Amino acid sequence: MASEKERARTPDFELLDTSQQRADFTESDTWRVFRIMSEFVHGFEMMARVGRAVAIFGSSRLRPEHRYYQAAVRTAELLARRGWAIITGGGPGIMEAANKGAQLGGGLSIGLNIKLPHEQKPNSYQDIAMEFHYFFVRKMMFVKYASAFVIFPGGFGTMDELFEALTLVQTDTIWDFPVVLFGRDYWEDLVRWLRKRMLAEGCISRGDMELFKITDDPEEAVSWIKVCTETLCYLTGGLSHLTAEERAAAGD
Repeated sequence: MASEKERARTPDFELLDTSQQRADFTESDTWRVFRIMSEFVHGFEMMARVGRAVAIFGSSRLRPEHRYYQAAVRTAELLARRGWAIITGGGPGIMEAANKGAQLGGGLSIGLNIKLPHEQKPNSYQDIAMEFHYFFVRKMMFVKYASAFVIFPGGFGTMDELFEALTLVQTDTIWDFPVVLFGRDYWEDLVRWLRKRMLAEGCISRGDMELFKITDDPEEAVSWIKVCTETLCYLTGGLSHLTAEERAAAGD
C-alpha cells in the first residue's frame, strides 16, 4: 500500500476523505459542488444529441494482439454499422478497441475519460472526448445515454460497471436494457458462483440470472442487442422520436 505521502489525491479521494472534515468546510466541500455541477452540465450538453448508444466496458490492460481486444473491435464495428454510437471509458485496452471499432464502422465514437494519478491516457479513436474528475458523474453519463451494455473481461472497475448496470435494471431504476458478458471462459466461474451462492441462498431471484447474456461471438452479441432494444422500443414507444430513416435503421 502507498504511504500517505505517496498517495496521489484524486478529486474523488478528497471528496470522500472524512479525515479532512473541518469547521471551515465551506471553503472546500461546499464549493466543490460547483465543479460537480459543471461536470454534469457539460456532460449533458455534449451527450444530448448522441442518439442510440451502446456502452462497452473492459480492461485497460489488454493489448491489441489479445483476442478480447480484437473481439471488441469487431463488436463495436458491427454495432456502429447498425447505427449505434459507442461509448467507452476513453482509455487504452478494451476501451481503445471499442472506440477503434466504432470509427471503422462509421459510427460515433465517444470516450468518457477519468482523471487518475497513474492512468489513463486517452486513446486516439474518439470523435467526442470528455474528461471527468468524479467517478459518479462519469458513471451517470454511461447509464443515462447508453441503451445496452457490453462487458468484456476486466478488473475491479469493470466489475463495478457490470453490477451497477445489473442493479439498476433489477431495481427498475432503468429500463430492462440488454447486458452482454463477452467471453464465456472468463465469466463462467462468476456466473456459476452467482447461481450456487446468491441464487441458492435466496439473495437474488431466478429471473435475475436472465438479466444478462454470455457469448463469445460478436455477431451474436449484436443480434441480441438488436432484438432486445427493438422489443424495448415497442414496449416504451421509444422509436416514436426517431426519423423515418432512423426507424428503418433500427429495424435493419
